[in-house]
Amino acid sequence: MTAENAIWRATVLTLFPEMFPGHLGHSLAGKALADGLWSLDAHDIRSAAADKHATVDDTPFGGGPGMVMRADVIDAALTGVAGAGTDQAAPRPVIYMTPRGAPLTQARIAELAAGPGVVLLCGRYEGIDERVVEAWNMEEISIGDFVLSGGEPAAMALIDAAVRLLPGVIGSKLSFAEESFEGGLLEYPHYTRPRVWRDREVPEVLLSGHHGKVDAWRKAQAEKTTEERRPDLWNRYAAKNL
Repeated sequence: MTAENAIWRATVLTLFPEMFPGHLGHSLAGKALADGLWSLDAHDIRSAAADKHATVDDTPFGGGPGMVMRADVIDAALTGVAGAGTDQAAPRPVIYMTPRGAPLTQARIAELAAGPGVVLLCGRYEGIDERVVEAWNMEEISIGDFVLSGGEPAAMALIDAAVRLLPGVIGSKLSFAEESFEGGLLEYPHYTRPRVWRDREVPEVLLSGHHGKVDAWRKAQAEKTTEERRPDLWNRYAAKNL
């Protein structure tokens, strides 16, 4: 954050600005937005097009299916965003949401939440001209090994994950300490009332009142779940802790 304690800013460049805030206007993120703990603005990329038809895409050089978003249009759209790229007054990373990007992690989310905000580019069609990616030194991020119709849902996911880490959005810091990916493990299972449901009972250790045993059980369950469901995470955790 800046010395003036400016709020965390999310700027989205998209062909469909009406998609925002979407779910970000509800629940914790929505309340925090209404309370001024963060800000959101969505810019229509098409408004940066130079021709009367507001053309944002063209056929790919070399042939192939689909269309590619033009470098000059995206460059113009980004140039109009305060705090994007190398603006020294309020530098924010320019992030392109794309399946070919680096996987989004909780660690990267925490870094982004600790900064002044983000500028997110939502691609459409077959993607965007590589030259504008290079010129703006964009960080390319993926939310999973699958393809969406556009980057908007991915941008919303990144913003949601970052906003919940901002001061004042979630009351207790203890809530973060036991979440999935904290400490390199998936989260342990949870139980609440009723004690017996469809002949399924709550694990006895959780009723013992013995905090040490409860903590040990939860850690063991987190390790078991991670090993079974995410071998990639488990191997990294085991190399550091076992």
